[in-house]
Amino acid sequence: MSPSPSVAVIGAGISGLTSLKMLGDYGIDAVGFEASDRIGGNWAFGNPNGSSSAYRSLHIDTSKHQLSFRDFPMPDEFPDFPHHTQIKQYLDAYAEAFELLPAIEFGNRVLHAERLPDGGWELTTERTGTRRFDALVVGNGHHWDPRFADLPGEFTGEMIHSHAYVDPWDPLHLMDRRILVIGIGNSAADIAVELSSRVMRNEVVLSTRSSAWIVPKYLAGQPADKLFATSPWIPYAWQRKVIQKLQPMTAGRPENYGLPTPNHRFFEAHPTQSVELPLRLGSGDLTAKGDIARVDGRTVHFADGTSADFDVVIQATGYTTSFPFFDPEFLSADAHNHIPLYKRMFSPGIDDLVLVGFAQSTPTLFPFVEAQARLVAAWAAGLYRTPPVAEMERVIVADEKKYIGHMLDTPRHQQQVDYFLYEHDLRTREIPAGRERARRLGGMIRSEKEVA
Repeated sequence: MSPSPSVAVIGAGISGLTSLKMLGDYGIDAVGFEASDRIGGNWAFGNPNGSSSAYRSLHIDTSKHQLSFRDFPMPDEFPDFPHHTQIKQYLDAYAEAFELLPAIEFGNRVLHAERLPDGGWELTTERTGTRRFDALVVGNGHHWDPRFADLPGEFTGEMIHSHAYVDPWDPLHLMDRRILVIGIGNSAADIAVELSSRVMRNEVVLSTRSSAWIVPKYLAGQPADKLFATSPWIPYAWQRKVIQKLQPMTAGRPENYGLPTPNHRFFEAHPTQSVELPLRLGSGDLTAKGDIARVDGRTVHFADGTSADFDVVIQATGYTTSFPFFDPEFLSADAHNHIPLYKRMFSPGIDDLVLVGFAQSTPTLFPFVEAQARLVAAWAAGLYRTPPVAEMERVIVADEKKYIGHMLDTPRHQQQVDYFLYEHDLRTREIPAGRERARRLGGMIRSEKEVA
């Protein structure tokens, strides 16, 4: 029997934790490297590593019924839409239940990861110097490197990205101010709603280039996502058409409560889930505008010909996918935030590297990374093998056409997948096919102990 490979896992957020858990289930020797002093990544509010985008009032937009790991349900006493502190509590319980903490080296950031000429990895770490591993799992997340909009002109007021926003008093004092929020994702909606409350005495405008379709959190008294699941047995395009027909009966058209007309049909861009945004707009507490034409000092000119003065601009304009430990020429997303990955995990031609969690998964992320982690463990154990590079590249194109071919061509949508279709594909097709390839050809990762 071949010795098991040594595996390094970068990050101790949900991707790193699930990977460590599954690798442990397969008896794989794995070490987690975490820059912070705690687990949780994005869900560790005020994370010292600077990577958390959580703000004080944040509640998860996916209900606990869809969000729970399949092998570790959320507590019954949790509300339908838990607060970020409860998500962190849940991840702490997950790590404790599966005894993951001893495998994680905290405060030991990976400064550089280099693939060796004959395979395997050399990692330069912040605290323990140079380390060698047979394989590398990357789970450093993709909601930590802020992407700013390229505004024509110069704004002379105060400007921050939503990544820096904590609450109306941190990092800026946001009362009695004229505030422009750019973007219309879930974070933009939450922040605009919070700052436009009458008690804050602000004047808040929401600027959106594409506008958005708003989806409710509840339908018929139940969390809306609890009633939703994409079928792998019906053509995806047919299901989208049905949902597009039904959408006006659930939340109406965005123009009805003051948003610009979307430049796309429902499910051709990531929808925004908010109960309060339509209410704020419909109550006159919040005003929506279209795209920005130019900025002149504190004056912002909009594409519709109107203009207004602002004290503060908050850019809720998304994130760039970044790997600060890789040389850019080795692996990086392009300027459009696109990185071609086989099954959103493998870079063709790099057999001993796998990426986990690099997708915008609808409607749920936690079970998505859990599904990927199962494949990671099988891969590391020599029970799964990817197809030849040419086949991987062909499948990448086909999968991207399936998942994002109908979406707006923006940086935000380069990693979009449907969880139900993706998980079904991994479980019923990809893992069995990879198991058969491994049976015929052997596993992909060679252990240093085996070579010696």
